[in-house]
Amino acid sequence: MKCGIIFAKYRPVEASARRTSSSSSIAQAQWYLTAKQWMIESDTTTDSMTFYGRVFVFAAMVWWGWKFIVTPLETNYTGESFLHLINLPFHEAGHVVFMPFGRFMTILGGSLGQILMPLICLGTFLVKTRDPFGASVALWWTAESLMDIAPYINDARALDLMLIGGVTGKETDGHDWNNILTMSGLLEWDHRLAQLTSNIGILLMLASFLWGGIILLRHYRRLGD
Repeated sequence: MKCGIIFAKYRPVEASARRTSSSSSIAQAQWYLTAKQWMIESDTTTDSMTFYGRVFVFAAMVWWGWKFIVTPLETNYTGESFLHLINLPFHEAGHVVFMPFGRFMTILGGSLGQILMPLICLGTFLVKTRDPFGASVALWWTAESLMDIAPYINDARALDLMLIGGVTGKETDGHDWNNILTMSGLLEWDHRLAQLTSNIGILLMLASFLWGGIILLRHYRRLGD
């Protein structure tokens, strides 16, 4: 009798646990399907000219991106590339945008600005124009922007990089990451934080290759339909 009472007591608990597990699985499946719809299936382009244009862009992404990946951040290859000039206006604008939030955020805002801009483009491509291939390019740009910031972080103690105005950090107090890491007490972590930032950029860049490649493959298959 006691065993029966115990089992009867725990049956509702087991049923509740099963329902919770089932609900969690359904939620995860729904999340996956939604992400797949937005990131892949929303692209229904069948135009051949668009396909060849995408192939060209994708090839450039992979070729240039691979050079960013395999070149050590200490060389500042990303910082000396043409894209650095593209990132620079958004970096400087970030300082202005975050100015109301205090000195620390004003300084950090430069790096945030050049990361937020490609992320905004990514969101626009996904939500407004329903162009997941364009979003993959924006993800590539986000990755490149992170890799562009990494040498700046890495230089926080050395202060050797040339800054705007033709001076190094040794000649001015305008080195963003020297100030950021000094204010946060993390100056000795500059190399590790730089490597972490670079590695995140590399992972995102590889993800952009995969994402763009999937979109291209699906587009190619639609050409034959």
